Amino acid sequence: MNIKDLLVKDVMIMDLQATDKKGAIDEMVQKMYDGGRISDIETYKEGILAREAQTSTGLGDGIAMPHAKNSAVKEATVLFAKSNKGVDYEALDGQPTYLFFMIAAPEGANDTHLQALAALSRLLIDPDFVAQLKETKTPEAVQNLFQSAEEAKEAEEKQEQQEQNVNTDDSARKFVVAVTACPTGIAHTYMAEDALKKKAKEMGIEIKVETNGSEGIKNRLTAEDIARADGVIVAADKKVEMNRFDGKELVNRPVSDGIRKTEELITIATNGSAPIFHSSESDSSEEDDSAEGSIGSRIYKDLMNGVSHMLPFVIGGGIAIALSFMIDQFIGVPQDQLSMLGNYNEAASWFNQIGGAAFGFMLPVLAGFIASSIADRPGLVAGFAAGALANTGGAGFLGALVGGFLAGYVIIFLKKVFKGLPKSLDGIKTILFYPVFGLLITGGLMLLINIPMKVINDGLNNFLLGLDGTNAALLGALLGGMMAIDLGGPINKAAYVFGTASIAATVTEGGSIIMASVMAGGMVPPLAIFIATLIFKNKFTKDQKDAGLTNLVMGLSFVTEGAIPFAAADPLRTIPSFVVGSALAGGLVGGFGIRLLAPHGGIFVALLLSHPLLYLVFIAIGAVVSALVLGIVKKPVPQ
Repeated sequence: MNIKDLLVKDVMIMDLQATDKKGAIDEMVQKMYDGGRISDIETYKEGILAREAQTSTGLGDGIAMPHAKNSAVKEATVLFAKSNKGVDYEALDGQPTYLFFMIAAPEGANDTHLQALAALSRLLIDPDFVAQLKETKTPEAVQNLFQSAEEAKEAEEKQEQQEQNVNTDDSARKFVVAVTACPTGIAHTYMAEDALKKKAKEMGIEIKVETNGSEGIKNRLTAEDIARADGVIVAADKKVEMNRFDGKELVNRPVSDGIRKTEELITIATNGSAPIFHSSESDSSEEDDSAEGSIGSRIYKDLMNGVSHMLPFVIGGGIAIALSFMIDQFIGVPQDQLSMLGNYNEAASWFNQIGGAAFGFMLPVLAGFIASSIADRPGLVAGFAAGALANTGGAGFLGALVGGFLAGYVIIFLKKVFKGLPKSLDGIKTILFYPVFGLLITGGLMLLINIPMKVINDGLNNFLLGLDGTNAALLGALLGGMMAIDLGGPINKAAYVFGTASIAATVTEGGSIIMASVMAGGMVPPLAIFIATLIFKNKFTKDQKDAGLTNLVMGLSFVTEGAIPFAAADPLRTIPSFVVGSALAGGLVGGFGIRLLAPHGGIFVALLLSHPLLYLVFIAIGAVVSALVLGIVKKPVPQ
């Protein structure tokens, strides 16, 4: 997707009538609604006004970029509006605003949309381009101008990359590192990046800019980059990782200064006048306690930190154990020794030991990195111990999960307790007080927590082992449907984590029905997109049809996120279609009791399924049903 695709002609305003900020926003939001790009005026407008309350999106130089990402947006859109008289938009330079780009992004907007929006932001830095834009008379002229500029920008970036490759050994030049970030991460983040890079080039200074935008952290600064830098620029309106800049000359300003005061920032960062930044405990975990976002979002972030570090152990260990079963089945095990399956033959036993070793780290790693997310590195020791105690005490996955959060907040408590100690004891706090007291307090609490958690864990394991028939079908349908609701988001992750947690309890039974249902549900959405783009060609754009084949590969590989661009473009029709097919596939897998020992891999771990052919048939049924439902409810694309 490129900028031209987002600049929809039907929602352009070539002669904006409003003269003040409120009137301009009302006029543009109404045009968005009339053009069918948003479903609810008030919800979308609320997002626009919330962003304006943080800082004006009137960037100066006659340009404004109001933007919002919320549930009212049907399709990613950039509304272009031009005022011939000028609007008092409370711009940062106090001057009238003539060009407006109102950005509407759906919740969960995919990387393709965000990259296009970032590219839009970068183009508006060029004064020649802006001057040409002010002279446009028709929507077609606007689109053509952007297309030409985008092509020229791509060529320029390739040339810059080649020049950087040639000049990598130029140690005589000053070198600056920078971080840009704005609350929504759509516009200002990338405009500041481009402005800093452009000004640094003019000044003969080498620069590397890390962006903390909606598509994640891009061009991340390495320890070597920071160590080599003569100075650091942080142009951000939200929290960024600061402790890594300890001891460096650092200038910290709003992101708008990164756009408008680039020369000033670069000069301060390189001439020795910037203050030395000193990190403190409040820059890490204690600041997190009051960071942006709800309590639920912080808990989710901490949980996902533990899960993401745990998954490689689950995947590697699970597949190794599954291979041990396959080897024993292939070589053969006597009837009276079936209890030794996976350990009977020497080769099988070797794989089983490797997998068991990886599984042994699973719960300590989960708890350790949950605690680390909450309390930074001091949380690791107490967290790992909590996970190990949950493992030996029979509390299992749920016990380790609770233990990780417990360990993290025990360390936060200790940091507050020891905050008043003299500065001379800062070093000993980290290497002695936190690990010793954290370990003792967390360990003591875990001995108490393990008792009820073991009861819950045993009950859950017995439930999973006893699943069959209708119960398994219903649970499989529920989890399969959850995999399709937000395609990699919190609900999807909750189902996936539940599935992976069930593997350890079902290894001796030949695998987990739950994990098999979860993987089936997750494979359906991208496969449904592939089928739908083949059958209903008039319902998709050329770019979407081209992406259909990619979704085939992603679906077969169990990469649910491949369907996100389609869901983001039309969520109200696409997501329910996915849920229907995923729930059907998960329910069929659960009802027929198909088991899986691997927590990932799609068709590449088909041999680790108890009934691989039947499993693939059920996935195909779910994908076809989803594709048909989507094809029926989705509107044709205007030709």
